[in-house]
Amino acid sequence: MPLYHDEDQAMLAETAQQFMAEQGAIKDQLRHWRDRNCKDGFGHALWKQFAEMGFTGILVGEDHGGLDMGHVEAGIVLEEIGRNLTPSPFLSSSVLAATALKHGSDDVKGRWLPDMVAGEKVYAVAIDEGPKHRPERIACKAEKSGNGFRLSGKKDFVVYGASAEMIVVAARTSGSDSDEDGLTLFAVPQDANGMSHDSVRLVDSSMASHITFDGVELDGDAVIGEVDGGRAVLNAMLTAGRVGAAAEGVGVARGAMDMTVDYLKQRKQFGKLIGEFQALQHRAAHLYSEVEIARAVTIKAAQLLDGGSEQAELMSSVAKAKVAKAAGLAVREGVQMHGGIGMTDEYDIGLYMKRDRALQEFLGDQYYHANRVAELSGY
Repeated sequence: MPLYHDEDQAMLAETAQQFMAEQGAIKDQLRHWRDRNCKDGFGHALWKQFAEMGFTGILVGEDHGGLDMGHVEAGIVLEEIGRNLTPSPFLSSSVLAATALKHGSDDVKGRWLPDMVAGEKVYAVAIDEGPKHRPERIACKAEKSGNGFRLSGKKDFVVYGASAEMIVVAARTSGSDSDEDGLTLFAVPQDANGMSHDSVRLVDSSMASHITFDGVELDGDAVIGEVDGGRAVLNAMLTAGRVGAAAEGVGVARGAMDMTVDYLKQRKQFGKLIGEFQALQHRAAHLYSEVEIARAVTIKAAQLLDGGSEQAELMSSVAKAKVAKAAGLAVREGVQMHGGIGMTDEYDIGLYMKRDRALQEFLGDQYYHANRVAELSGY
């Protein structure tokens, strides 16, 4: 399959690029909400506009109001989100939560998907229980209680957790903390008694929560998928999220690279544009090559996922690891080539570095995924 967009995807990319540049620009969104110390970290009005554009329902079936598209299309939107550093719950709601809810009952889908597609609600996912992404080990417990479950434990760094009307929670319903089986996913509503948030602002100015579940009572309708069979649903959600995070990372890399190249064409030193210096040309060319390779592998991962390939899980980690390296290079080169002003808040290049740092850690850093690629390849 070619590693570029077909005609319909190219049209979507053009639409997303124009929309995000006009409505999701850094000064209008990221700086606006950051400088006002917004408790949500994003604009609900923009999320409503996402819905009007059809973005919120890209991965949702038509029977629930969505467009029933694929991960390549979701990646197109995420790349433009990354390019403009647009704060948005798209990745957590329309990719991660939407993927999990696909495995739910008709009642679960009917309860949560239409409001998300309409831009009325945002969702979060609660997986990690420590400073690093380690989904292989889940200690948060959900014990049988009457016709439902009692949820107890903690989750860390739940992005937009305090702003979400529903949180997809991975909890252990049987077995020990590191068992492959015995997991169940739950759709926990915002107003659940016994759930508390400790909100923190991350380095990129987005909001996350450390959540405590103190005997949260859930009815049986909160279960997503099968009881004790949540590992497959969790893996599907994580694979989709990792491909999506890689796509956003490509956007961050491309945004930083474009800003840097523009600066090389404007800044003069010793009477010459600094872009005329061969050393900087070599660095810019190397950066371009790395970003394009990262973009290609991300498109490949999304195509495999859309095609239901067994290689999609492996390629999602390849993409996450490669994009982390390429985006890290892009933001470092950007700050260095901007010189001293690259370290100031006045210039946006530093904001790309901050977003890259948060995005690299989300759903596993490059070292986690490099090791995962080795394990999945039999090493």
